[in-house]
Amino acid sequence: MDMAVKTGSTRAPRSVLLSCMEERSVHGEHVLMLFEVHGDESASKTVQRECENVLRHALLDTEGDSAGRLDGALKELNGLLKGMLVSGAVEDLHMLIAVLEEGGMMHVSHAGRSEAYLVRKGTASQITEYTVGKSTPAFVHISSGALQRGDVVILSSQRLLRSLTPAQMAALPKKGEPIDALIRALDAEGEHASLATVSVDAALAMPFEEEEEEAPRQRPAARRRGNSGNIVQVYAEKAMAFVQSLPLGELAKKLRPTQKSRVQSGVMGSMKSSFDTAVESGREWFAGLLADLRNPKRKKRAHLLLLALCIAALVIVWLVVNLLLFSQRNKSQGELEALVATINEQIQTAENRRIIGDLSAANGILAQAEESARQVMDNESGLFRVEALTLLDSIRAKKEELNNILRVTPIPVVNIATKNASVVAKGLIGLRDGEFFAYDAQNLYRVLLKTIDDPTKLPEDDELIITGAWFERFGSLVFLLSGNVVMEWSNDTATTMKTDDQAGWVTGIAADTYLRFLYVLAPDRAVSGKNQIYKYERLQNRYGPPSPYNVNGDLTGAIDIAIDGNVYVLKEGGGLTKLFRGESQAFQIRQSPENLLTNATKMYKINEGNFYFLDPVEGRVIVLSDGGAAGEVTYLRQYVLESDQLGELQDLYIDPDQSHLYVMDEKRIYMIDLTLQGERQAQPDA
Repeated sequence: MDMAVKTGSTRAPRSVLLSCMEERSVHGEHVLMLFEVHGDESASKTVQRECENVLRHALLDTEGDSAGRLDGALKELNGLLKGMLVSGAVEDLHMLIAVLEEGGMMHVSHAGRSEAYLVRKGTASQITEYTVGKSTPAFVHISSGALQRGDVVILSSQRLLRSLTPAQMAALPKKGEPIDALIRALDAEGEHASLATVSVDAALAMPFEEEEEEAPRQRPAARRRGNSGNIVQVYAEKAMAFVQSLPLGELAKKLRPTQKSRVQSGVMGSMKSSFDTAVESGREWFAGLLADLRNPKRKKRAHLLLLALCIAALVIVWLVVNLLLFSQRNKSQGELEALVATINEQIQTAENRRIIGDLSAANGILAQAEESARQVMDNESGLFRVEALTLLDSIRAKKEELNNILRVTPIPVVNIATKNASVVAKGLIGLRDGEFFAYDAQNLYRVLLKTIDDPTKLPEDDELIITGAWFERFGSLVFLLSGNVVMEWSNDTATTMKTDDQAGWVTGIAADTYLRFLYVLAPDRAVSGKNQIYKYERLQNRYGPPSPYNVNGDLTGAIDIAIDGNVYVLKEGGGLTKLFRGESQAFQIRQSPENLLTNATKMYKINEGNFYFLDPVEGRVIVLSDGGAAGEVTYLRQYVLESDQLGELQDLYIDPDQSHLYVMDEKRIYMIDLTLQGERQAQPDA
């Protein structure tokens, strides 16, 4: 089979190498390889030279069938290209290899954005695999197929469909040399590519085109009627032929009932008669229309009639569509109206459950009502959105009333940033009402009422503060530092403390004190991935060796601790564990809203008083009662903080009589007067 192969390329931008290799194998096959390499010129030429060498010894000069040799060559090329890309020798590359056997069989494989197209009988189609997203700089697929006489194959290192439509590509062989037309088209669009075309038996392709062009000459009468008349007549003739081809007799036989009762026979006979009459009328109408189209005097009237029929059909379709939409809108309106009524009923049901004390069920019903209200909001029709907004506000207000949620505006106490503009505060340690120590990674800030002292930097320059606590019995602050260092601060003096443990201090993540003991929450030295609480006894000028405090409690994911005789552990996701003498104790939260402590990061416990939890995600403080010996705490309330200045909450402190609540973000300390809220907590039963 004769094949004409042409190669070429457009103008190449800087740092882009465009090239095409055309060789003959020892078996007489045409082998084409297109290159488009992005990168340094010398590196690009090295890639081209190495690829050509691989192609020669693995494909051109090797025995075996063409498909097998091509597969082996592609594997070697993939290894070479991967090494070049990983080493950074080139930035990107697009390549294509085509093998044309003498019998007309063609094998094509591509890497990157290179593609191959086949123009056959006036239609262009892509024959390489199309990859969605970023192209892969490796040969993955092999497309194989037999070429036919008159085929034109277009090979390109870039996607041509960005610049040419399939119709324009199919018309290229009729405009002379396809390769020249491709180069002109790509240059006009500012695109670049390495190109090749393969024309199969190009000299013999003309008879097929002439046969297609002679078809209109066999209908001279149709040509004299004009294009529009010819089109209308052709469609009318097809419609008439279809109607005439209907097998009405056979259809009637198949529709004939098996039971031969007189009533059924009469009905079927009447239906058949009506159907036959309608079909016959349709046939006569089509026949008359066809005759009008053939008659020069009545042709105009027939055209107008067809135009009127088209307009009538469009009007009917428009009416049907609008009726369907109107029906659907009415249906949606009815469904949304019923949903709004259901939401109102759910709100009332939740109120009834609250009255009888079933808070869990009331919260669940309100959650369902909120989900239904959001469905109304998200409806595409836009109906009842105002009502849905009102219902959402009602649901939120009912939730806050149900769960005793108080929205408060915290009062700024001090701005730490006035002493250090770049401060990122980490913790807050309360000594007594109105006196605190705030700290960041390296500095301490003493706060008394509404005044703040200049920062004091710890003497350990290379260590950072992890956490701290107030050692009331010894009147000192104790800090855990990075590098397994423990430091105490007393009378404006920092002292690095030692421990009798030869292994040194553990790396703690949270700490608290009780009586003469320091409790450190730290990763367990013995069990990887779990936490342990180590208990250190404070001696005269040092600490004794640690003893593991936890016996059987699950401390996985623990992030904070609080002590009032019992040890309470807060875990990621809101879990709480109670320990007494290291043993896990029963602990339950009653009347708690769903996912109450999911985002809690800090915990504070008043001796024989309430629990307070800091939730920086929701910007709130959650209050639980003291569970006493029974271990059953009760959800009391939560304070949602509302302030434009409020940043991400870091820590909290509550004075011993629970009249003032202090919270700290990264820059400021705020106070909430609980007595002004009318919610001063009484001491719950032990």
